Amino acid sequence: MGLVFLWFGVLKLFPAVSPAEEVAVRASAKLTFGLLPLDAILPLLAVLETAIGIGLVTGFLLRLTLTVFFAHMVGVFSALFVLHEEMWKTGTPIPTMLGQYIIKNVVLVAACLVVAADAWLRALPHPGNPPLPPAGR
Repeated sequence: MGLVFLWFGVLKLFPAVSPAEEVAVRASAKLTFGLLPLDAILPLLAVLETAIGIGLVTGFLLRLTLTVFFAHMVGVFSALFVLHEEMWKTGTPIPTMLGQYIIKNVVLVAACLVVAADAWLRALPHPGNPPLPPAGR
């Protein structure tokens, strides 16, 4: 999961390589009310996704990584609403190919919920048992 995020983040560092970059920039521009320059959005997303990937792979600052991941996913899923004309076939609950591309992220969210639950359980004190080592190490 971390490798996928790392891979997709690195792809965004190279203009016109990621198939998702156009929709990511348009959605981010709408979500930030145009306050970020368009040419800054893609590099920021690339660094964010790369950092999330590194955090998931290494387990370093895992709680922060998961918090940033879930916040990022809120932004990703919001594209279904802010770009609804591109995400849904007109007048139907049927997603377009772009909409399907966004919706498939529910798998990543489910996987990160498992990682978050594991990290949370490892942080709980266990009477009579030594604490578990941090997840991801």
